[in-house]
Amino acid sequence: MHPSQAPAQPGRDLRLHLPDPAATDRVGAALGLALRPGDAVLLRGGLGAGKSALARAAIAARLARSGAVEDIPSPTWTLAQIYEAEGGQIWHADLYRLGAPEEAFELGLTEAFETAVCFVEWPERLGALLPARALDAALEFDGEGRSLAIAAHGEGWAEALAALAAAA
Repeated sequence: MHPSQAPAQPGRDLRLHLPDPAATDRVGAALGLALRPGDAVLLRGGLGAGKSALARAAIAARLARSGAVEDIPSPTWTLAQIYEAEGGQIWHADLYRLGAPEEAFELGLTEAFETAVCFVEWPERLGALLPARALDAALEFDGEGRSLAIAAHGEGWAEALAALAAAA
């Protein structure tokens, strides 16, 4: 069983209500600032669920900490956008159009899992190439905004989970 399919562990899961776009931005920014190189966030949810919005807010916060302001487009057509920030690279991958998991090697994504902060939309397209250590973030509409369910896989996520809980 892959870690992203493993049963939840007490104290390693978090469910947040995001009533509006400002809440999504606030939680995304807190997440972005709490991550370190080698951290991956697997963003799950249907079309329009808020995966890109959460990733953009996180990336913008990391870039702002470096003094950079950049346009953060969706990587739907390029598959991956790479940003340079204080502390290393940030990868934002949208794998919706990925033809086969092996294409992630060509992108360099599997190497980035070890050295960069990575946000991956449609991570199920990676199959067995999913990183063992990741935050699994599932977004969905709940009738009054969005819900964000976070499951931590691997060690070292206490700071990020605390930052998310405080931002909500």
